[in-house]
Amino acid sequence: MIIVRPHTQAGVRGKPGSQFTGDVFPYMTMPATDGVTINTVDFTPGARTFWHSHENGQILIVLAGRGLTQSEGGPIEVLHQGDVVWVSAGERHWHGAAEDSYMVHTAISLGVTNWEEPVDDADYHNPTE
Repeated sequence: MIIVRPHTQAGVRGKPGSQFTGDVFPYMTMPATDGVTINTVDFTPGARTFWHSHENGQILIVLAGRGLTQSEGGPIEVLHQGDVVWVSAGERHWHGAAEDSYMVHTAISLGVTNWEEPVDDADYHNPTE
């Protein structure tokens, strides 16, 4: 058994060279343990992850605000507080806040994360195209 106390959680603001566009505040809820990493991430309006995939999948639990997510080739989906998202192993995707709202989610990542390029602004700002 591992117990992670709140005062040991490492809060870090997104920075240039990270895997985010915009201001993001990720908190390491549980460091990588047995191939599982848990982060709670605060996204400011318009902030989002880069395209990425997970070796064994990912679970997203939306805690507050409104967000967006998209799998490669699929439509952009709106996320609301209480939504839970399952992303299959190897599924290329991104997630983040809507342009006019913050979003907080807990991300449970299984296995290695493969980070790729940023989500193009034109694609993010034109979700119906």
